[in-house]
Amino acid sequence: MPEQIIPFIYLLYVLVLSVFLGFALINRVPPLLHTPLMSEANAICGIIIVGALVAAGSLDAHSPFTIFLGVSAVALATFNLVGGYLVTERMLKMFKSKSSSQGAKGEKK
Repeated sequence: MPEQIIPFIYLLYVLVLSVFLGFALINRVPPLLHTPLMSEANAICGIIIVGALVAAGSLDAHSPFTIFLGVSAVALATFNLVGGYLVTERMLKMFKSKSSSQGAKGEKK
């Protein structure tokens, strides 16, 4: 095998294992813990955006393909981050009781 293919196979192997591990872990999370888990995933996604910005603007990015991958990583991570916060907010609204939301509006029972 050429020397460039061997690191690619290792990276592909790690990617496939991480997908299976992530799927197994998420399926075992109780529904009550999904909201805190999503909030932590949003924070991690913010770190991914910083890393993608560094990769997209790196002086070592010699090929347009590398720059394209960095820009697309920034776009996809931003989309994931915004969507995650919107879903988390919506899930938190489901846990509010109707009496507390009416009391906040100033209505009496």
